[in-house]
Amino acid sequence: MDQEVKYVNIKNLVLWTENPRDPIDENATDQDIVDRAIKDSSKKWTLDKLAKEMGEYYDFSELPTVVFHGSKPVVYDGNRRMILGKIKYNLVAVPSEINVQIPDFPEEIPCNVCIKEIALKNVYRKHSDSGSWQPLERDIFLHKFMKEDKSPFLILEEATGIISNNPHLNQRFVKDEVFREDILELMGFSLKSGILHSVHNDEEGYSILSDVSQKVENKKITTRKNRGKVVDILEPSSLQIIERNKKNNARLAHISFEDSKKLLAGKRQTRRTSKKESEIFGGKLYLRSGQVSDLYRDIVDLHEYYIKEKDNLSRSFPSIIRMALRLLCETAAKDINVALEDYVSNNYVKAKKTFSQDVKTTLSSQNVTETDIVKLLHTGAHNYKASSNMEQTIALSIAVGGMIKITHGKIE
Repeated sequence: MDQEVKYVNIKNLVLWTENPRDPIDENATDQDIVDRAIKDSSKKWTLDKLAKEMGEYYDFSELPTVVFHGSKPVVYDGNRRMILGKIKYNLVAVPSEINVQIPDFPEEIPCNVCIKEIALKNVYRKHSDSGSWQPLERDIFLHKFMKEDKSPFLILEEATGIISNNPHLNQRFVKDEVFREDILELMGFSLKSGILHSVHNDEEGYSILSDVSQKVENKKITTRKNRGKVVDILEPSSLQIIERNKKNNARLAHISFEDSKKLLAGKRQTRRTSKKESEIFGGKLYLRSGQVSDLYRDIVDLHEYYIKEKDNLSRSFPSIIRMALRLLCETAAKDINVALEDYVSNNYVKAKKTFSQDVKTTLSSQNVTETDIVKLLHTGAHNYKASSNMEQTIALSIAVGGMIKITHGKIE
């Protein structure tokens, strides 16, 4: 049969090294994968949260998908649940300080045992549009396992490393509307037989792509702003390069964002940091999907509306943003089951350590301190006049952003 339900002892189940969630070397052991999941640098495993969501017992209606590689039953879907089971039965080692409350778990697990083709289809159906995969992961899976052609997005990443080195680019609209093949051609890049070519030398190519990256990061290009006008809003220096090299013959591109970023980071980083400090939350945050992330994005949109329409709005409008910041903190605190005051006391000092000296000075000048930040958050809900100070609201948002990045952020 192509698929059937079979009971498999959890000690025999083998974790999948090529899991799109966080692929690892194919020779890695279960212990290697568990170590990676416990460390969770990518913030994609969240084992403690999964254990809480599972409740008191393992739900047999959620079958892991298993494919036998010879005599080895490999878990294609359900790796996180199986990690919890292996931890419960001491089949893998975890650090002593890790205290995950694992629900009641059977030693023999009913599994959907099937052929590889069906397993891959099941995995893709369950995860491709659920939000658990980002666009780059999805494209890698489609090419590697579903034998589809590489997308322009994947070709660009493999040739340059631009997406992995700039996580803010790993978005659906960037894939569909920024790094489309026709737009890449307008910038002097072409795709031939799955390989990136360019009419520019590698330093010039890096400069142009880096310019695009900054435009996305600084929200000069969004789903609402400058759609389809990528080339039009590039810096004059980038446009000059494109025009100057237009008639050059395309050649194989050898652009490395990993290496080039180190060479050109000084000047670019200085300019970007000074700008970020004046933005709400200090710049874009990369949060795990959920209520906190949704509310954060709503506040960013609210601030954008204020910037565009402030001449038509009352002077009290910033108090709405201040109230929203308090709601964001309360939501983040509730999500990890602590009171607002405890959430701030546990995370503000940690967040402050990550700020530049200029940001620390800004916070101090606006009285956003460890002793006053809770009072400032409460003020937003009770004193419209006091909370209408936009400069203080921006400073407060930077502090809030630092805290929710600690508790709900993705690793960039």
